[in-house]
Amino acid sequence: MFEYFLPALKELFSIENFVWMNVGVFIGSVFAAIPGLTVMLCIILFLPFTYSMEAVPGMMFLLGIYCAGGYGGSVSAILINTPGTPHAAATMLDGYPLTQMGRAKAALKAALNASTFGGIFSALILLFLAPQVAKIAAKLGTAEYFLVCMFGLTVIAGVSGKSMIKGIIAACVGLLISTIGADPLTSYDRFTFGVDRLYLGIDLAICIIGVFALLQVLTKAEDDNGNSGSMKLDTSKITDDGIITKDEKRRMRMPMIVSSIIGVIVGIIPGTGSGMASWIGYDRAKAMSKHKDEFGKGSFEGIAAAESANNAVTGATLIPLLTLGIPGDGVVALMLSALMINGLNPGLTLFTTQGNIMYAIMIGLIFINIFMFLQGKFLLKLFAKIVSVPQEILTPLVVIFCFAGAYSINKSHFDVAMALVFCVLAWVLRKLDIPVVPILLGFVLGRMTEINFRRALQLSDGSPSIFIDSPFSIAFLILILITIITMVRGKIISNKEDSSSNIAK
Repeated sequence: MFEYFLPALKELFSIENFVWMNVGVFIGSVFAAIPGLTVMLCIILFLPFTYSMEAVPGMMFLLGIYCAGGYGGSVSAILINTPGTPHAAATMLDGYPLTQMGRAKAALKAALNASTFGGIFSALILLFLAPQVAKIAAKLGTAEYFLVCMFGLTVIAGVSGKSMIKGIIAACVGLLISTIGADPLTSYDRFTFGVDRLYLGIDLAICIIGVFALLQVLTKAEDDNGNSGSMKLDTSKITDDGIITKDEKRRMRMPMIVSSIIGVIVGIIPGTGSGMASWIGYDRAKAMSKHKDEFGKGSFEGIAAAESANNAVTGATLIPLLTLGIPGDGVVALMLSALMINGLNPGLTLFTTQGNIMYAIMIGLIFINIFMFLQGKFLLKLFAKIVSVPQEILTPLVVIFCFAGAYSINKSHFDVAMALVFCVLAWVLRKLDIPVVPILLGFVLGRMTEINFRRALQLSDGSPSIFIDSPFSIAFLILILITIITMVRGKIISNKEDSSSNIAK
């Protein structure tokens, strides 16, 4: 482990890497501060730019966007009572009341401090835990890897959307898309329908642009019903001194620590995400607090808990990605593409053959959070003004970036057409209330799932007993079973509560 530190520092400490860190942090903060523009959309739009970069600067840029997006969403949540990103909704509960009390700067400062603490805590956990997980991953065979992929698909399908069945359907759509092109073992073409270009398969970035970015533009247009514009910010609300009292700082410490631990645990589990972490952290902080009555009315403890939890997810989601190739959420799945374009396939071999790059990325995450703190401290006024950018300016820019990004991947008009096809598909699925996030994760995990399943059966001459031959296999099967039972039980309880509330009404 320690033998990689010096080479990693040499790989990391370059002007190029630090410039891209700061550019990513700035862009992520700006995007996340604008209601309606998500971190995922931001990474989708800028992902093609990283294809011409080397691995470390490309990942520094994307991780800068990812981490800053965790903080940026709190700006609009605190100032105009509209979360810039979904996971900032918990921050809004106490942030906006503080703005109404004339303490907007103090609330933003608390959010920035908590976000930085959670991000650095998560980065340190990643740095010391990921190599150990990779050593365990090295002991897994093809059968175990298949079960790991099935666990990821199970969790993803279950937590994405209100209906578990619809989540599974969406994941299966992603699996189907992953089979388009040449068979990975025999090279026979599948589902190409005579189109030669499809023999190479569907590019991940093309699918992402259509399913998420272009769909979001359509969704925004439908929801607005032709009414554009944005909420205006009263700048007089951010003229306070920004001072947080010693007592308020003291009360913020424990929620930040506990919520950071919660964020790490949630982040390691595939398919959960920062939204869940922020709400769990907020709930725990309220349960532990001696000032429960302040929550929802302007509690610094509530802001600290929500922000530290959602930013602690960032490093933790990289643990299953770098060690097993399983993305912790949809945003991290995009980073898998940036790794693979540079020939970096996640797993133990990545830590042994490219250890300097892996440690450079993990150490770089610490510096990214430091730069996020510095930019948040000195560019607060700018981020506050960005909240009021009109939607009629943003939407055309997003569409232009989408088409330019789709074309730039292979310099092909065919890819632009495929992005539109995926947009239509996602729009139809949305009308059927089928979530689209499982499509992406099913697509990412599809090839790995298929290859390991078929290789395992080849090794066992077609006998399914290979999937219960090792302690790891049995452990993963039990884990999958427990996960399914827990999700089904949770859905049943949720449906009963909904029925009871409807009857009460």
